[in-house]
This record gives sequence, C-alpha cells and structure tokens, in this order.
Amino acid sequence: MGLSGGLAAMAMGRDSEVQSDLIVTWAEIPRSPGHVFYDKLQKLLAEAGFDGFVEKTCKPYYAPRMGAPSLPPGRYFRMLLIGYFEGIDSERGIVWRCSDSLSLREFLRLSSRDKVPDHSWLSKTRSRLPHEVHDQIFGWVLALVAGHDLVKGERIGVDGSTMEANAALRTIVRRDNGETYREMLVRMAQESGIDTPTIDDLVRLDRKRKGKKLSNADWASKTDPDAKVARMKNGSTRLAYKPEHAVDLDTGVIVAAPIHPADKGDTTTLDATLETAARNLADIGLAPTSGDPCDLVTDKGYHSRELLKGLDGDIWKTRIAEPAPPNGYLRWHGDEAAQKAVYANRSRLKSAVGRKAMRKRGEMVERSFAHVLDRGGMRRAWLRGRENVHKRYLIHVAGFNLGILMRALFGCGTPRGARGASKAFLFVVQTDVALVIALVAEFDGERAMLLIVFTPEGADRPG
Repeated sequence: MGLSGGLAAMAMGRDSEVQSDLIVTWAEIPRSPGHVFYDKLQKLLAEAGFDGFVEKTCKPYYAPRMGAPSLPPGRYFRMLLIGYFEGIDSERGIVWRCSDSLSLREFLRLSSRDKVPDHSWLSKTRSRLPHEVHDQIFGWVLALVAGHDLVKGERIGVDGSTMEANAALRTIVRRDNGETYREMLVRMAQESGIDTPTIDDLVRLDRKRKGKKLSNADWASKTDPDAKVARMKNGSTRLAYKPEHAVDLDTGVIVAAPIHPADKGDTTTLDATLETAARNLADIGLAPTSGDPCDLVTDKGYHSRELLKGLDGDIWKTRIAEPAPPNGYLRWHGDEAAQKAVYANRSRLKSAVGRKAMRKRGEMVERSFAHVLDRGGMRRAWLRGRENVHKRYLIHVAGFNLGILMRALFGCGTPRGARGASKAFLFVVQTDVALVIALVAEFDGERAMLLIVFTPEGADRPG
C-alpha cells in the first residue's frame, strides 16, 4: 500500500525496556522536599553559625590527626534536638526515627549514601565530650534566644519535678552488707521460724512488718548509684532524679536546668540552681545585681528562714509563697534577721505585683516541665549516672528554648505545630458593577486562592 503526500518511508518505532544508569550524580538523586519546621530551624542554626561553634568547642577532645576523621559533632547535638522535637525518650528510638524520615536526614546533613549514626556512636560521643561542652551548647542557644529579645532576666520562677531513673527498686542493696531486698526478707522469714519461705510468705511478711521504709541512707542501687528512692508525682515510689528549672517568667525561656539527687529538698537545692541561673544570665549580659535585683518567685516548698536570710539584700528579691504556721503564729526567739526577711518577703508577696508573679510562675514553670518531661519524652531516663542524664537533659532543654524562638519567628514551636499551622486571608472589594470576595489560604508554604465575583443581574461581568 503506497504512502500519500510523497512522505519518505519510515519504520514504526517501538518502546523498549528502560535500563537504569549505573552512575547518577548527586543532583539527579530524588530528594525529600523537607519539613517546613526543620527547614526553617536548619536555616536559623546555619545563619547563627551553630556547626562552627560546635566544632570549635569540641576540637580539644579529638585527636589532631589519627586514623579516619569522626562524624561531625554537630550531628550528635542535632540528633539530641530531634529527640526533644519528636518526643523520643531513648537514643535507639532517635536513630530509628532519623533513619525512617528523609526530612530528618536532610536536617542531619546526610547524603543519600550516608548512614544514620547508630546509638553506640551517640553513646561514645557523649562519653567523649564532657559536661562542660554540653553546658556551653546550652549557653550558646540561650544567647541566640536572648539575641531576639526573648530573655528579660527580670523575674525568675523556680520549681522542681521528678524524673524516673533507669533502675528498678528490686536491684537496690543495703549499704552496710550488700544484701538485696529479697535476701533480707528471706533472712527475716527464717528468723521468724519459716525455714523455706515461699513467695506468698515473703509478700505477707513484707506487708505486715513494722517500720518498713526504703531510706536512701540504708539502701542504694547497684545499677545506678546516683539514683535515689523518691515519691513520684503520681504517688508511686521509684528510683529517680530531681530536675529543677529556673524560668524567665516574661517569656518562658529556661535559663537554668540542673539535675539534683531526688532525696534533696527544695530548700537544699535552690542555692545551686540560683548560682547556675545567675551565671547563665551574666554570660548574656543580664546579670542581676544587688542594686538591680531579679525577682525570685517560688512555691511554699522553698520557704525557710535560713534561706530567706541568705537571700535578703542579695541579687535576688524573694517572692516565695509562705506556708501557714503550724500553731497559727510565728516565734522568732530573738532572730531579728529572720523576722525582717520573712516580713519583707510577705510584704512583696501580697502586693499586686507579687500576686501576678505567682500566677505567672504557675503557668510558665509548670508548662516547661510539661513540654520537656511529658511531651518531650524525658519523664523517664534511659541513661545511667546523673552526669550522663544531665548531658542529654541540657540539650533537651536547649531544644525547648529553640522551640520558643521558632514560635516567635515563624509561629510554630514544634514540627507537629508546623504541620497544623495555616493562615487564611479574606479580601472583600466592592465596586459599582461587582462584589469581589477572595479567600487566600497558606498551608506548609503552599498557597491557594478562591475567587468569587457577584454581579447584578444584567450587568456586564468585569474583565
């Protein structure tokens, strides 16, 4: 059959199986569009010189030239920040989450061929870098937040909470002879005449015996000697630590977050917390002075005569809640300094400024614990040793402060908040010939517009 139009003869082409290229360039590899929150956080850290500061701070703890270079230490701190923002308690969980998310790999600055560092690398890096380095990273983040006028340093609220340690009560032993709790019960049962006590016998004996208590003076944990027996917020008894927050009541930024032994009372740990807070405020140029003291707002657990005497006339102006006296009145026994300090604190507390500060303390300080411990996943520690736990906790709190900065700059302080954040604008324009309504919505950086035009019947539609 001939071809019309004088076209030259040509065979029909057929599709063939596509063979993949053996070598592809970095630009050709598919990449994640990223997460809007982590992209903005990445840009914020890069513009502030985060990785350069981290490498300079960590350089003394690495050999100048020996074998293959390590992974960047900035990646270690980024993974700990991810632990806060994603609410992950364990380091294994952080590694799994980073391996599962392309946007988190982008945040860690990993190429498609790079592997997410495993939890053993996190552990080795944490052991290599001392506590002072983690404290300096926390101070760098605090200075970054203060640079955006988010630290006032005028009113500081302090409170403590509990964090369950990575140790079980069944592992505790007596300090005097190393006897475990079960061995003690067996010995007591045998002394009472039961030669081979069963589990039920031991439970019955333990329930009925008098003077039963787990004193930290008598018992210690073999797996984590730093953990102490304490009553948790939910009423249970566990081996625990005591994190304490010093919070700027005007902005909610945490200026100090030490971890104390769980058996120490509030009046015992306050001095160390205030010392850390004063040092951190001084590093960012907001140090309180005796001429310009900073308001200290706490609950009644911190109220004591000796503590008020020590703080009276110092760099802290106390507004500490006062408990009711046991007999309805106070006896001073000639201690005029204590009387003066208690009455001055009471006068400041009952003022309008003091009542407002106490309400802010209940809001800001409790909110910080809810975000860091509950939503952030640090209510239970998976590390052992108070120093190890505090290293992780400092970067966790730094993530909380970064969240406040991100909320001030971009309107969202967590990745989940960024996913749900959206903006909508409604414009209404009326002319002689039409009514125009425009709805503009923004979600995850994408914009959409709905335009509605109303015209009178018989009128020409505007062009």
